[in-house]
Amino acid sequence: MATRGQDIVSLIKRQIEEFGGDLTLVDVGTVVQVGDGVASIQGLQGVGSNELLDFGNNVLGLALNLESDIVGAAILGDTNAVKEGDRVRSTGRIIEVPVGDALIGRVVDPLGRPLDGKGSVETTGTRPVEKVAPNVVSRQSVDQPVQTGIKAIDAMIPIGRGQRELIIGDRSTGKTAIALDTIINQKGGDLTCIYVAIGQKQGKVAQVVGSLERAGAMDHTIVVTAGASDPAPLQYIAPYAGCAMAEEFMGQGKDVLIVYDDLTKHAWAYRQMSLLLRRPAGREAYPGDIFYLHSRLLERSARLDQANGGGSITALPIIETQAGDVSAYIPTNVISITDGQIYLETELFNSGIRPAVNVGLSVSRVGGAAQTRAIRKVAGQLRLSLAQYRELATFAQFGTADLDAATRAQLARGQLATEVLKQGQYVPLSLENEVVILFAVNEGLMEDVEIEKVGAFQEDLFRYIAGSHPDILTAIVETKDLSDELSANLTNAINDFKSTFTG
Repeated sequence: MATRGQDIVSLIKRQIEEFGGDLTLVDVGTVVQVGDGVASIQGLQGVGSNELLDFGNNVLGLALNLESDIVGAAILGDTNAVKEGDRVRSTGRIIEVPVGDALIGRVVDPLGRPLDGKGSVETTGTRPVEKVAPNVVSRQSVDQPVQTGIKAIDAMIPIGRGQRELIIGDRSTGKTAIALDTIINQKGGDLTCIYVAIGQKQGKVAQVVGSLERAGAMDHTIVVTAGASDPAPLQYIAPYAGCAMAEEFMGQGKDVLIVYDDLTKHAWAYRQMSLLLRRPAGREAYPGDIFYLHSRLLERSARLDQANGGGSITALPIIETQAGDVSAYIPTNVISITDGQIYLETELFNSGIRPAVNVGLSVSRVGGAAQTRAIRKVAGQLRLSLAQYRELATFAQFGTADLDAATRAQLARGQLATEVLKQGQYVPLSLENEVVILFAVNEGLMEDVEIEKVGAFQEDLFRYIAGSHPDILTAIVETKDLSDELSANLTNAINDFKSTFTG
């Protein structure tokens, strides 16, 4: 009997010794108020800012307001699934998104969940949504071009790798079209593209994805979308999530182009969240940190030096203005953060000048440093000619009969340049074709071409040079420069073509 008792005791001792359970301390709180996508939670004492919260039922939240006894959280999902009295657990994880090559070609939400019906996204790594921007010491100057394939931009408002170039204009002036043409033009190149749609209609996002697929551009593109019907917190984190995905590639020494379409709706989503969280409102009801909202995002775009991998993120933020008012609160904020802006004008768009770039108000603060030598040589006088033409055209509309010959010639040159810079959507030009047509304009080789025939002249010229003088195009691509010999050969080729052109 004693032996049996000893056996039981030894068995219990062994079980106690072998017992190994990992103890975890979890903060648990209670929802005391919920509404409009925001929940007030009591009892989460150890939660951190921007920490993910688990509401259960597959619903996550984001801790934003940390007060002495209440935590204000934004709900990242179905708000109807959260009710007063529900238990909330802290996860100990700052909000992060999946990153890596597996995302390329996919359409995902800001949390990395697939939206394209192509199955799960098999990624291995994650990155925090918020990250401090690279410091000045780790950056290098911007001197490598991002070829947009749009003549007006590559010639007069060049964009460099690591730059932040704002696209600004009224509704329906072609802002998204410029961004999409730039993405399409990177096909076959070394630039990975990320398109972030913020607060857009699902139909528009579907059209964008369809256009990219038809152009074969989804092979190098990630689409991150938080639609108009998604909660404001998802719209708020969308651009930061896209930037985190871009930073993964930049960390590997690669070059990335990211489009934020658009930051006006991003500011609206943040204002909505802030007002619901009862943060103090400032000008136009925006919170006091609205400038920091966009500056901390856009400062993450940079070109790193070789010691830090040499990668880059080029940002094309988009801002929608109301009736052309660039002096409004959000537009002036973003203009002051970026390295230049491409300003699109409704009047130009409606008059058939597309892309509707206003040359006078558009600027690139990187300038010629981000242009290839060939483009720089052929586009030198173009901006000045157009600016002078717009000024003269205002007076010339009252009648050209009493204008002197020099003024009439200048008007003709400006009209020709305006016609040449017109370009259709989804047809970006290669570098060599841009150089050919801009060379013809700059050297005065098209001054005898009728304005109505400029489009046909351009298309036929490209075909002629590609068929009869492919060595010229090859030399431009390889050297990215125009030597005296190459310029002479190109002049002869254009003159030979003109003798056969009938329009």
